Amino acid sequence: MTEEPKTDAGEVATAHAVEAPKTDLGNNPAADAAERPSTIPPDEMARLTDGIVAALKTVFDPEIPVDIYELGLVYKVDIDDGRAVTIDMTLTTPNCPSAAELPGQVENSVAGVPGVREAKVNIVWDPPWDQSRMSDEARTVLDMW
Repeated sequence: MTEEPKTDAGEVATAHAVEAPKTDLGNNPAADAAERPSTIPPDEMARLTDGIVAALKTVFDPEIPVDIYELGLVYKVDIDDGRAVTIDMTLTTPNCPSAAELPGQVENSVAGVPGVREAKVNIVWDPPWDQSRMSDEARTVLDMW
């Protein structure tokens, strides 16, 4: 099951799609997996989701006084049936001085959520981050209205 923060970063929306091309459903394990419902009970999935979002909100870009979730740096959070979590996130710029440390901080924070077996971060650059991805909370803190 995939959990995707909305662009306003204030909510988490549930999606069942896997971002793999569906060219031949018979030979595409990712597409087959997308068709199967999660084996994680809904109440446990909700608890995991809440815990992961809370963990993401403890990680801050050291140059900006807003957490990475509210900044809109987290693009996708995938929780597989084995409770391994994969996070697709970006940075404010490719030259971000925090590029070496933020992914590890995110992995450690999310891996500490009860029920999460492991956490892995993928840094992605597409789509590029821009200020429109920030939540209203982040805009208020940064006085960017």
